[in-house]
Amino acid sequence: MSSASTSTAPKGRVLVLYAHPCPESFNAAVHEVVVETLAKSGWEVDDCDLNREGFFPVLTEIERRGYHDEPENIEPVRPYVERIQAADAIVMVFPVWNFGYPAILKGFLDRVFLPGVSFKLIDGKVRPGLTNIKKLYACATYGGTRWRAIQNADPPRKCVTRAVWYACGMPKKKYIACYDMNRNTEPKLKAHLERVRREMEAM
Repeated sequence: MSSASTSTAPKGRVLVLYAHPCPESFNAAVHEVVVETLAKSGWEVDDCDLNREGFFPVLTEIERRGYHDEPENIEPVRPYVERIQAADAIVMVFPVWNFGYPAILKGFLDRVFLPGVSFKLIDGKVRPGLTNIKKLYACATYGGTRWRAIQNADPPRKCVTRAVWYACGMPKKKYIACYDMNRNTEPKLKAHLERVRREMEAM
């Protein structure tokens, strides 16, 4: 959950959405750098490890039927809605599998980014709902190369930098990706962790 800031001038509250199940993974190392650096840089960090928290990713029949019934639609996921609405920034940390989100992260978006939460319907048009979010960052790891991701249209990048970004009121955004994990060398991995650290310090 939350870790206290070491700064006397807090920058705000950041929700870190982390979606890798294996603590020995490189994605876990990225997550660790993200959380530690943000806390040292003056952010109040709400570290949401979806796997460790046992988040249930399936949008059930009952939830789907009540999807547009505001505000009752948030009841199954109220704690997560409250956490995202309390945040000033979001940092998503996830691996890319089959050129998509891990199921647990996709399920989070399906179940928590609800009408009345992430978007509002005004005269039949979608308008941003999470305008409390002023910064949106994502740290993703890919098994394949950047070229392979481009050939497959790179859906996770587009979803973060377009759909999620719009839902958050089009805040400052940055997508920090590490490609070619199947062949990356130790120096390249260390260099990427340093890049993540620098980006979090500057956030």
